[in-house]
Amino acid sequence: MKTPSTLAKKKLVISALEDIKAHDIQAIDVRKLTALFDWIIVASADSARQTKALARHVSDSLRQAGSTIVGTEGEDGGDWILVDAGDVVAHVMQPAVRQYYNLEELWGEGRFDQVVNSTTPATSRSPARAAPAKKPRANPAKKPRARAAARRPRVT
Repeated sequence: MKTPSTLAKKKLVISALEDIKAHDIQAIDVRKLTALFDWIIVASADSARQTKALARHVSDSLRQAGSTIVGTEGEDGGDWILVDAGDVVAHVMQPAVRQYYNLEELWGEGRFDQVVNSTTPATSRSPARAAPAKKPRANPAKKPRARAAARRPRVT
């Protein structure tokens, strides 16, 4: 069986998370930040049971598509379960744990996809990362007055 591409894995993980009603699903492109993996997918679950079911469903869906699962972590506790598929890593977390660790801020330099199954209204949702304000370019021909005044000889 042919292994799926990175983008196919990403779509498969998001679809698997949606199947079992995960919410606030966020995909972050981290290819320019790390060589370890290409995409991080973070999702919230309402209980430890749902967290475990989501992680198991993601893992099973990836295996059925022919992808190799490198490993899973956190299945004992159920607060935060990581499913590592090599180039795509899924984090299924309960909301309190997700808010505490704030992976979106940690990987904030990455490119964010739209949030899927959001629990916050679209009007109050803030962008994942605002673009930095551009500084006005200084005109090299025009010198600031403070410097020009400092260079003039004082007449007394």
